[in-house]
Amino acid sequence: MRGDDRGSATVWAALVAVVLGAVFGGVLLLGQAVVARHRAAAAADLAALAAAAAWAHGPETACAAAGRVARAQDAALAGCTLHGEVAEVAARPAKGPFTPVSTARAGPPLPAPGPGRNPAPAPVPAPGPVPDPGPVPAPGAGAGPVPGLPAGGSAGVRGAGTP
Repeated sequence: MRGDDRGSATVWAALVAVVLGAVFGGVLLLGQAVVARHRAAAAADLAALAAAAAWAHGPETACAAAGRVARAQDAALAGCTLHGEVAEVAARPAKGPFTPVSTARAGPPLPAPGPGRNPAPAPVPAPGPVPDPGPVPAPGAGAGPVPGLPAGGSAGVRGAGTP
């Protein structure tokens, strides 16, 4: 080995370590940004559902419910508007280096098909044999009303329980 090459492997090893550290740090930052975006989207979705569920009590109450849900998700409400029964909410993470804003909209389901409209598509059967559920009780011979649900329908679902 010649005298002028002495120590060059140490310099190259240090350079490679610095480059690998920079790449690793960039990947960690990218992962943190993606997680922040997903958390903002989840908080916005849940807050919009909360606001849409409380729309009948007025926009202030609905947006307050959205704010409580966003805070429970460790996020901050960036915006909340109600258009009738439809809530539009924007949320962002409450802390961290990245604060992406995500929006969500929630409201009642689309109206059921009526005369002159296309019927809803038929459900696709599951592949394979379907097990026999056993005897089906006669109408009116059920176990009675379900506690917490209104008679004749489901809670929060428009049109449920109606013919």
